[in-house]
Amino acid sequence: MTDPAAGTPGAQAGPAPEVGVGPWEGPWPEGEQWDPELLAHGDRRNVVDAYRYWTMDAIVADLDTRRHGFHVAVENWQHDLNIGSVVRTANAFLAQEVHIVGRRRWNRRGAMVTDRYQHLRHHAGVEEFVAWARAEGLPVIGIDNFPDSRQLETYDLPERCVLVLGQEGPGLSPEMHAAAEVTLSIAQFGSTRSINASAAAAVAMHAWVRRHVFGQPVG
Repeated sequence: MTDPAAGTPGAQAGPAPEVGVGPWEGPWPEGEQWDPELLAHGDRRNVVDAYRYWTMDAIVADLDTRRHGFHVAVENWQHDLNIGSVVRTANAFLAQEVHIVGRRRWNRRGAMVTDRYQHLRHHAGVEEFVAWARAEGLPVIGIDNFPDSRQLETYDLPERCVLVLGQEGPGLSPEMHAAAEVTLSIAQFGSTRSINASAAAAVAMHAWVRRHVFGQPVG
């Protein structure tokens, strides 16, 4: 006998539940962070509940008071489609900035609008990027599986640094590899040579968070 709850093959699914909250109920709150349009019509954005009904500028200003000490950079020589996902993850882990090295244009669809809340900076090339990092006193740490790479899992990431990802396929450019203080590889156990660039970025950022937010020792 068919389970009625399972439905029938080819049956139309119901409408997806709405994200967020509807119009504010009751007297409106006071404060510059509140957005009158959102209070009146509801807030359907992909933001945490603490930021419901806040203006975008107010959210960014609040995030700026507690951003972490790491930056993320991505080389963009061939219009890498992973950059949007990297930006989204950088927002989730509260990176200081995301740096695009190479081509200025990138596909923002994967960022899911998080680029509005995440600081972005463009560098025309590796030399310009490295000069900026040195001026800021930030070590450049490459994430790639070169023969001279050290293990991310056992490396003590500095609190202030720039984690640099190459683009999908070729990985870090020779110029970026040479400029990096160290390159770190992510342990892999299957048959593939490498993992997706955006996945590698997420692993590297989370390694920083484990070390400097939760104080977990490396090794």
